[in-house]
Amino acid sequence: YSFNNIIHHFLLKVNHRLRKLIINLDTHQKLPYNIIIPNKRGNKMKIVIAIDSFKGSISSIEAGTAVSKGIYRVFPDAEISIYPLADGGEGTVNALVNGLGGTFRNVFVFDPLGREISAEYGILPDKTAVIEMASAAGITLLSENERNPMHTTTYGVGQMIADAISHGCRNFIIGIGGSATNDGGIGCLQALGFDMLDSDGKQVEFGAAGLSHLSYISDNNALPCLSECRFQIACDVTNPLYGENGCSTVFAPQKGADSAMVAKMDEYMKKYAELTKRFNPTANPETAGAGAAGGLGFAFVSYLNASLESGIDLILRKIKLEDAVRNADIVITGEGCLDAQSIMGKAPVGVAKLAKKYDKPVIAFCGIAKDENILCNNSEIDAYFPILRNICTADDAMNPENAKRNLAFTAQQVFRIIDKFMK
Repeated sequence: YSFNNIIHHFLLKVNHRLRKLIINLDTHQKLPYNIIIPNKRGNKMKIVIAIDSFKGSISSIEAGTAVSKGIYRVFPDAEISIYPLADGGEGTVNALVNGLGGTFRNVFVFDPLGREISAEYGILPDKTAVIEMASAAGITLLSENERNPMHTTTYGVGQMIADAISHGCRNFIIGIGGSATNDGGIGCLQALGFDMLDSDGKQVEFGAAGLSHLSYISDNNALPCLSECRFQIACDVTNPLYGENGCSTVFAPQKGADSAMVAKMDEYMKKYAELTKRFNPTANPETAGAGAAGGLGFAFVSYLNASLESGIDLILRKIKLEDAVRNADIVITGEGCLDAQSIMGKAPVGVAKLAKKYDKPVIAFCGIAKDENILCNNSEIDAYFPILRNICTADDAMNPENAKRNLAFTAQQVFRIIDKFMK
């Protein structure tokens, strides 16, 4: 679709809905849409904005605020609600803490190679801890020649959890994308006091290599408060723990493993699953998502009674977006780049699907839109609008002030069209 075709498609939809609205007003029938005509009826348009961050540029809240400025230039009396948005991956802590009035906390933890670093997580007003495992065990913390899943550990993730528990948190939202590890989550469990012992009764070493020596597992020294904790894990992969679709085969090569290492680690995971079944007979290595983050998903479910959930569904529930969408006239979403991946469980389509549950029109704004983004129109986004107004460098496009200015301008122009068809 060309940009003009997109606008034409959008205008046809607006015109069609307004015609139905006017007919229903004349016949006193129940309205099929909740669009309000502010210029005709004196009512205020209710707009809900939930936009993901433009990664490397502006945050979710900054993006939403910029769009609201553009809308207010056209509808100064509009009732606009801005919600933080993320999909459980990068940016989730910032979105929820800034959007829900939480606080950030920095703690010294081990990085994937056991070096001390400072990692940040969030604590929300209801004492829910929001953690991105990548801040302690992420692949971006390592240079390419440092990547070796035989030795990388999730220990730092457990340290973050332990710190949150010591500060009164008992509910956790944890995103487990972007890992550098393939240790089955044993490092995380070790940091929480679990005994992961070899045949000599000593704690096994870090990384997948530790799994090769694992002989006995015990929670005798685990933190007592773990039984009071509820863990919700944002997980959008469905891979099992081992096998041809398991974490070693599918993801370990991206983390520095060669083919020989992959074969060994897959066997280690099988042995680990067998030992885990002795500890917890209900443990199932075939659970969808067990292979997430190099088996960390399996550890959370099997040892901490966690739930693995769609990242966007988990976030939408936490921010209570559904209540706002139900009473909105228009829903606005978006992200930095709309492409084929946007329909695969990413935030904007999650918002759009929720909006369509209540038959609300959905507009998306994005930094760029790739050729295949027309798929978004088949995924409940009625129309999408890239915000770049001229040819520029990537640095200029991602400059925060430029991005906010472009968002506000594009939103203003879109709502001028809406205003035109409401008069």
